[in-house]
Amino acid sequence: MSVATAGSPTAAATQSTRQASAFSPASVGNVAVGFDILGHPLAGVGDTVTARRIPEAEVRIAAIRGAPFPLPLEAERNTAGAALVAMREALALPFGFEIEIDKGIALGSGMGGSAASCVAALVAANALLDTPLTRHALYPFALAGEAVASGGRHGDNLGPMLLGGLVLATADRLVRIPVPEEWHSLLVHPDAVLETRRAREALAGSYELKEFVAQSANLALVLAGCHAGDASLVRAGLRDVLVEPRRAPLIGGFDAAKAAALEAGAMGASISGAGPSVFAWFESRERAAAAAPLVQAAFAAAGFDSQAWVSPVDCPGAVLL
Repeated sequence: MSVATAGSPTAAATQSTRQASAFSPASVGNVAVGFDILGHPLAGVGDTVTARRIPEAEVRIAAIRGAPFPLPLEAERNTAGAALVAMREALALPFGFEIEIDKGIALGSGMGGSAASCVAALVAANALLDTPLTRHALYPFALAGEAVASGGRHGDNLGPMLLGGLVLATADRLVRIPVPEEWHSLLVHPDAVLETRRAREALAGSYELKEFVAQSANLALVLAGCHAGDASLVRAGLRDVLVEPRRAPLIGGFDAAKAAALEAGAMGASISGAGPSVFAWFESRERAAAAAPLVQAAFAAAGFDSQAWVSPVDCPGAVLL
């Protein structure tokens, strides 16, 4: 597998190209201190989308496999479909797309499942264009697709899936943040579901100015630590004082799982995306792997089976297959 960029042999589709498949990894959203704007991919699990170019000027979803319950087949109500509709309309394409989605990410897991389908669809369909776009140019269409699932246009999952690595995703741009290659992330997903919309409802209410100041300082410390490769700065800043306190009560076993990660030497630990998954950053793969059974044991004590993944923070994004 290889990452396709505009102008590369892989991405340079000709008019005879009629089908392409793409895989998008899961992701860690928010990264504790960057609510809706900071994320990185997670190796080992993701969604795959196959796109076919069709003469009809429309977007069709032929099949969705791997979901525990039926997902919308109407393009406008599906994240992948809505993203392709937005791309078709913006580019005034005289043709359309038919897609098939294979889900590999648990729904309501806090691992960016809706975003992964959206990005995989765009990367596959982009390879079918006569002149493929850059990954940055696909971002607005991905935002349109993500809005269908979450009700908001936020790119903390989309950005890292498109570019790979730790990405700062604002409303109109993506900025890749350098991270030491030895730094690894552990993500543990308990066998539970927490819908994004419910997790967002928990954030309603008033906030104090000092909370925003503290969160801004923590975000600055993490970004500075990543640029400098200084783990001590990340340890000082990788703490969510704004969102985590309001969402943690929704996640059984969270406090114990986070404590287990920190006791195992994590630079920081918090909720991945909207939850219930928990992530932690470590200075090496060995430390992250050693912490995995300890965090899983914490969830087991709370009555939850779980799955764990260890991945470089600077992990590749979506790829053409």
